[in-house]
Amino acid sequence: MIYVAGDLVTDVLVEHDGDIRIGSDTDAAIRVAGGGQGANTAAWLASTGHEVTLIAAVGDDQAGRDRVAELTAAGVHCAVQVLPGATTGSVVVLTGPGERTMITDRGASLRLDPGHVTATLAAAAATGHLHLSAYPLLHAGSRPAGLAALTAAARRGLSVSVDAASAAPLRTVGAGIFLDWVRDTDLLLCNADEADVLAGPGSAAEQAVRLAAHVRNAVVKQGPAGAVWAGPDGVWPLAVEPVPVTDPTGAGDAFAAGLLRAWCSGATPEEALRAGAALGAKAVSRVGARPAPH
Repeated sequence: MIYVAGDLVTDVLVEHDGDIRIGSDTDAAIRVAGGGQGANTAAWLASTGHEVTLIAAVGDDQAGRDRVAELTAAGVHCAVQVLPGATTGSVVVLTGPGERTMITDRGASLRLDPGHVTATLAAAAATGHLHLSAYPLLHAGSRPAGLAALTAAARRGLSVSVDAASAAPLRTVGAGIFLDWVRDTDLLLCNADEADVLAGPGSAAEQAVRLAAHVRNAVVKQGPAGAVWAGPDGVWPLAVEPVPVTDPTGAGDAFAAGLLRAWCSGATPEEALRAGAALGAKAVSRVGARPAPH
């Protein structure tokens, strides 16, 4: 079982052509779907047939009920708190050619209860794995829950991976503080921007090696340029074939899911990278952050 701790929110996807015309009208296609880094990774894991539990929080509202129902239908076990008086988080995702910008209201996700996280992981088998989206760590309201997840996993003997989540809040928190929080975890996943914040300038391989001095293994993702894994046994670069990009939203979450499914099943770093890249390529071929419904 893989336990994923992170956000479950509503995504408002805005696909616009060309530049946004500030102060005027911009044509776009708009749709609403489930989102949140933790929830997306859990959904992609379930799509591969892997057993997965999501630990998250939503409000006592229709949006929260819809988000949980979607994930349950997708095969995700939901250890999701329903918080009275809270509003389920939402994210406006502005998607242009090859890039996306997110405007975020994390809502109930900021109130994820550390006790709920600890109790859920206390029931985990010692052979399980915790994957923590860093969003709970990067915001003061949810930080106790993120730290509780790391503590509970250590007590239970679970292996642990962390996704660095987002460059801007990482920069606000500070690289040294964040790396202290995740020190000695089994795997840290970063994209290129996040690696710049946490490891400083340099090639992806150089950054991955620097990060692997803080955690056991580090992966730096470079989008269409591939990825690099660094760990105690060496450095593994992965080159990938370019693929057409319809929507990059959720590509990193799919990459994490593919990599974790392989790695937690005994794959080598190179095999895990290839599995992550394959699922990431599938994600960018469609609109939205999640796999298509069954």
